Amino acid sequence: MHSPSHRRLRVCLLNPTHTAIGSRIPDDHLPPLGLLAVGGPLLDDGFIVRLVDADRLGLSAQQAVTAVLAEPVDVVMMGHSGSSSANLTVLNLALRLKRLRPGLVIVCGGVHPTYHWRDVLAQCPAIDFIVRGEGERTTRDLLRLLEAGEDWRHLPGIAWRETGGPVASTKAPMLECLDDWRVGWELVSHADYSYWGGLRAVVVQFSRGCPYLCNYCGQRGFWTRWRHRDPVRFAKELARLYREHGVRLINFADELPTGSRKAWRAFLEALIAEDVPLTLVGSTRAGDIVRDADILHLYKRAGVIRFLLGIESYDESTLAAIRKGTTASEDREAIQLLRRHGILSMATCVLGFDEKGDADFFRTLKHLLDYDPDQIQTLYATPHRWTPFYDTVANRRVLEPDLRKWDYKHQVLQTLGVPAWRVFAWTKFIELAVQLRPKALRRTLFNSDPDQAHAMRWYAAMGRRVWFHEVAEFMFRRRHFKLPPVLEAFAGKSLASEEYAMVLPRTRRPATAIIPLPVQESERRRQCPGLAPVGTPEAHTAVPLTMTCSMPSAGSVGAR
Repeated sequence: MHSPSHRRLRVCLLNPTHTAIGSRIPDDHLPPLGLLAVGGPLLDDGFIVRLVDADRLGLSAQQAVTAVLAEPVDVVMMGHSGSSSANLTVLNLALRLKRLRPGLVIVCGGVHPTYHWRDVLAQCPAIDFIVRGEGERTTRDLLRLLEAGEDWRHLPGIAWRETGGPVASTKAPMLECLDDWRVGWELVSHADYSYWGGLRAVVVQFSRGCPYLCNYCGQRGFWTRWRHRDPVRFAKELARLYREHGVRLINFADELPTGSRKAWRAFLEALIAEDVPLTLVGSTRAGDIVRDADILHLYKRAGVIRFLLGIESYDESTLAAIRKGTTASEDREAIQLLRRHGILSMATCVLGFDEKGDADFFRTLKHLLDYDPDQIQTLYATPHRWTPFYDTVANRRVLEPDLRKWDYKHQVLQTLGVPAWRVFAWTKFIELAVQLRPKALRRTLFNSDPDQAHAMRWYAAMGRRVWFHEVAEFMFRRRHFKLPPVLEAFAGKSLASEEYAMVLPRTRRPATAIIPLPVQESERRRQCPGLAPVGTPEAHTAVPLTMTCSMPSAGSVGAR
């Protein structure tokens, strides 16, 4: 307990201005869920907390520093949903802040710092601590120790700098019950945030993690294991955001919100019972849509307007190589099922995995036209050092020297046999051909469903602006390596052995939601040797559906 005369630490959560195209082009901005997720427990613990959202305000580095120092502050916490692409911005802000206020304690977190803690601390003497993994408990406990003047070196989940260089404590245990940790929504004015063409919006997480083994994913190992919120309590929270703050659009930051059919159905039914006119958008796997064919009407009634399907590739051999755990026929069926139930589909298309010639890009276009999604999102394969994918491309050459552009929307890896300009030309042509095909134009211009019509037109407007921006940037402002270095020589040795950012808790609460990992036992144990054998209760992800314990995303200092 703190005495009445004891001054609590004053904390500023700083969301840095993102340089990624997706952040700078749209007029809409979403609340920084990761920072709000950390802020909630700090507020509940009595710390004085405020948020400076430099990204929403479009502040320069100097303006962001001025905003932070405009009020008394003891601790600045920075996180970034852009992860690697925002890292240099974070380092710059930390140096500026420390130069003006040497006594500040600066804490950073998120996916990139969790794995690159050695590099970040070595490069930037202004950063005092890095929070590794989920941040709600770790940041609260760290500030408690700092405030009390007690030794923090024993605290799991942090890294810091000593005379001999960067050091880290043991990994923090994964948060067992997500409902124990609330989001600090009071740190934002909901009127300042919108999405989907002006709808008041928030980013939320129903679940964290994913049990699949996609080798390129930069999030799966960060969360360590799939877990979910209490479905009924989560539905009530969304309904309250609508009734009290006018929130209309819910954007799911989950990698796999539908991971448990039982939990997801319970959430949909609870939200329908709340009878609030919310619009839901998110991402999931095509296999879950096929699995839920008989309850897709509940998706629609609850307000789901669009799901992004992580299809990534349309070649079976590529899907196997990246360990996607799905098939082309399943992907196609999911798109058709969503359309029959009045839900839009967005198909992702990741280029740069293993194309060897123009014919590969042409086949991708043919597959996309055959799948007939409502919308597409083209991305470039980006090699994060902590993923198994990095090992498979360590000897490929790097085109992009600016790490701020490692944001999935810029070519990073060289494509053998196809020069960069032609890869870019194929990408832009594929986008035009798919989005301007007669079926897509008809759904955009003459859609009888007003909600779908709005969604299609808004996305088309944003896509048009981004498309021309990317073309202009590539033609007039891009600077690739003239003599591309090998990836490993440029970025460093693989960190894939550290992919799992947290440890599993030693105790487990009674469970009613069981999610088995859909992989072979040998592969599963190679990827995460701390897990129990398949067939035992410990081998499943388990979280109570009716538990009464109280975003990237949440859960790290700006994760995702």
